[in-house]
Amino acid sequence: MFYKENSLKYEDYFNLRLCVGWNNFSREQTLRALENSLYDIIAVNNERVIGMGRLLGDGLYYIIVDIVVAPEYQGKGIGSELIKRLLDYADSQTPFGSRASVQLIAEKGKEGFYEKLGFKKIPHEYCGSGMRKIIHKEALN
Repeated sequence: MFYKENSLKYEDYFNLRLCVGWNNFSREQTLRALENSLYDIIAVNNERVIGMGRLLGDGLYYIIVDIVVAPEYQGKGIGSELIKRLLDYADSQTPFGSRASVQLIAEKGKEGFYEKLGFKKIPHEYCGSGMRKIIHKEALN
């Protein structure tokens, strides 16, 4: 098995989300999102992409998204390695004497996984609740 940077393809993204029961986005939307990712990392085993993670950001704030490991490979440290590599990238882009904030939204029940990697649940002493809003847009007829 090996890890590869900035190589995430639409088909692999689609299939990984599908194999863990996540909804997919339109092809057009997904291709644009992958093109605009700051950094991505994939895990490959026997020429099959079995894990992925993406990093979005502007240098001050980073968001980790799409951490997925195929179910049959979960519990083997692959997810932790994906997160480590995304965090290493963010760290490499942060100048000495500066700071950056790395955020994510954990899947329900997966919070402990991220806490082991140094993330803190919010709210906590410095932050209020994380929040999100979903935009649904109907197709044109």
